[in-house]
Amino acid sequence: MKLADYVINFLAEQGVKEVFLVYGAANGDLVDAFTRNDSINYVCVMHEQAGGFAAEGYAKIKGDLGVALATSGPGGQNFVTPIGNCFYDSVPCLFITGQINSRFLRPDESIRQIGFQETDIVGICKPITKYAKLILNPNDIKFELEKAVYLAKEGRPGPVLLDIPLDVQKADIDPEKLIGYDNSFEKIYNISKIESQIDQLLLDLKTAKQPCFLIGGGVRLANAIQDLLEIGRLLKIPMFPTWNALDIVCSDYEYYGGRVGTYGGAGRNFGIQNCDLLIGIGTRLSGRITGGNVSSFARESKKYVVDVDAPALQKKLQQLPFDECILSDAKLFIKLLAKKLDNYNVPDFSEWTTKVLNWKTKYDTVTDEMFQPSETIHPYAFTRILSEEMSNTDILAGDCGGNIVVINHAFETKLGQNYFTNNGNSPMGFSFAGAIGANLADMNRNTVCIIGDGGFNMNIQELQTVVNYNIPLKTIILDNRIYGITKAFQETNFQGRSEACGPTGYNPPDFVKVVNAYGINTIYLENSLSGYEAVRDTIKSFLSAKEAVVMVVNCKEYHTYEPKIVGWATPIEDMYPYLPREEFYSNMSIEPLECAKNPQMPSIFMKDTHE
Repeated sequence: MKLADYVINFLAEQGVKEVFLVYGAANGDLVDAFTRNDSINYVCVMHEQAGGFAAEGYAKIKGDLGVALATSGPGGQNFVTPIGNCFYDSVPCLFITGQINSRFLRPDESIRQIGFQETDIVGICKPITKYAKLILNPNDIKFELEKAVYLAKEGRPGPVLLDIPLDVQKADIDPEKLIGYDNSFEKIYNISKIESQIDQLLLDLKTAKQPCFLIGGGVRLANAIQDLLEIGRLLKIPMFPTWNALDIVCSDYEYYGGRVGTYGGAGRNFGIQNCDLLIGIGTRLSGRITGGNVSSFARESKKYVVDVDAPALQKKLQQLPFDECILSDAKLFIKLLAKKLDNYNVPDFSEWTTKVLNWKTKYDTVTDEMFQPSETIHPYAFTRILSEEMSNTDILAGDCGGNIVVINHAFETKLGQNYFTNNGNSPMGFSFAGAIGANLADMNRNTVCIIGDGGFNMNIQELQTVVNYNIPLKTIILDNRIYGITKAFQETNFQGRSEACGPTGYNPPDFVKVVNAYGINTIYLENSLSGYEAVRDTIKSFLSAKEAVVMVVNCKEYHTYEPKIVGWATPIEDMYPYLPREEFYSNMSIEPLECAKNPQMPSIFMKDTHE
């Protein structure tokens, strides 16, 4: 059997239905092998970066392996950003690159290049992969494929890369003589230790007055969403999702406490900041959660974390050390906790939980003023209506920058929806290509992409992929004609000088004309002068379309993403726009920081102290 055929057959046996690729001479044998297997297809994208993004979206919706294929040299180099995406967001993807004939590879690192389009893609990508390997011996192919796929899915998932030279792709192999990868030597969890740590957690829960959960994307990776929600119903304490978990602990969950972090949404971080026992599952504490004043995060709480990633549990390596670190798969931990709760008298936390849920409602980021008729569309009002109209089976893909803040402030998720972006790497242009992969992963569901004008320009060529494969993707461009999050940053840090982000230095095209040139239908939502019920009607029509459609929403120069913290010395409960002192203190049961209570220091409510 030709080795290239073995590779494609192996992928088909793994359940992969689509591989995203751009053709090149160095991957030609692998592409040709698709013609001899009817159970797997390739999807030709316009750019390798978009192919990698599509594989990520495919994996996130499928809950399984995504695959992308590129040629050597610049083809593989275009995979660097999507590989980084998958590394930082823990997505199981296999990236395969064709390589030049092995006899033309440079013999030593001191030699810059021998073969045309020769690139050490393995060396480039090793820091952002779980495993990367150049395959020089054809008889290693079974071992390397099995090892790569196992590592991509095992523990904390992530990307893997296999680089296969042309002569190796063409090699004749005997599948019966190939030796595979033995994973039986891998570590197992220490169940007795986990149970002991759970016992301590339950003792701490007995004395806690204001406990809460902080839930991350690791719960999804462990396939533990329903188990988690049942635990929440048993304990009846607030749950706060990270941005990677907004479709795990959804807005319609009865103990959903709001959204947290530097752009904290409903609840303005009061719940998480006032807790005295924090139980983190499948999450870490990044600067986007804690703010720059790391030590002020949930400062009166005892902190537990459950993580599958052992290095992340080293207190020395944690940005804010947890008090108790539990090495466990989220599903295993939750099942062991549920078993312990069978004989546990759960304390009554109803007063605390009610208070948190009231904060969530009182401090909603979407206000009545946002629905006033105007010459433009308010993105928060638009996104809230969109969330009301999308069904609980829909898929939503978000991009980065200002539009992802708008979504995470205003979009209220429903259980059953999938909502994803890339939070760890967060490249502009991800959501459009990622949504293509998501749609192909499940063609029976409505897939909606939200993207900014800046991000859409990054992968605008994939409109042709939508046309070529008749993908019924619904795309929304929040068109503010600027790099909104950058402009807001410049106003805070550069005295309002807005360079290279619009209108100076950045000027996007007329998207209606561009999209129509590809033969795709468009809707232009120019203003809200007829009221937001008319906007709602347009959204309904958009969502009910049977074919691809792009809606351009006129949010000209909008860049007010609030509430937010301003300045990295600010605790995250102190968000701009600032509350009156009396209201601020009434929401805080913990001791205020010195900057808040010391009359000799500038007021924390003065904007200039944050800038």
